[in-house]
Amino acid sequence: MFTGIVEELGEVTAVENLGDSSRFRLRGPVVTQDAKHGDSIAVNGVCLTVVEHEGDEFTADVMAETLNRSSLGALAPGSRVNLERPTAVGTRLGGHIVQGHVDAVGTIVERTPSENWELVKVAVPAGLARYVVEKGSITVDGVSLTVVDAGPDYFTISLIPTTLALTTLGLKQAGDPVNLEVDVIAKYVERLLGDRAATGTGRNPE
Repeated sequence: MFTGIVEELGEVTAVENLGDSSRFRLRGPVVTQDAKHGDSIAVNGVCLTVVEHEGDEFTADVMAETLNRSSLGALAPGSRVNLERPTAVGTRLGGHIVQGHVDAVGTIVERTPSENWELVKVAVPAGLARYVVEKGSITVDGVSLTVVDAGPDYFTISLIPTTLALTTLGLKQAGDPVNLEVDVIAKYVERLLGDRAATGTGRNPE
């Protein structure tokens, strides 16, 4: 489990195409400090498993499902990425509950700069907008953010200077893809309510 509080801005150093998967080598001095084989590290919000670790770099295999569902397939050597280690038991939960399981890829529509922050509009794929609510939480490229406005096919977020400087969201432009993970609680609630409606439970007696 992650919190969406990015620890560092890392870099892709190599990408190997394996046919139905890819192997990524990434540099991240902070997240590799205590990394071991089998550990999880979130890369742009995608939970990946450490296959190899040497110095300040680690290697991770990315399966076809992940490449198809996220924007990782567009990464190349030199690409900057948001990196985060899993949250440790007993530490503060600075963001919200993030699984590292990307739901879909959104697209940055426009950026509106202000004096001390920047408003970013993101297009939401069909079927995902119902999980996005005003003042709710959403993960964008692994960054835990609060929704400012939620429309039928978009949402907006405000980015403070720290987020702009220390994550890839400061580098993204209109038209760029971003990984989206909605609040998992919303999906569980929808499923539970759907099951109750299907079985007729929870209805008041006539």
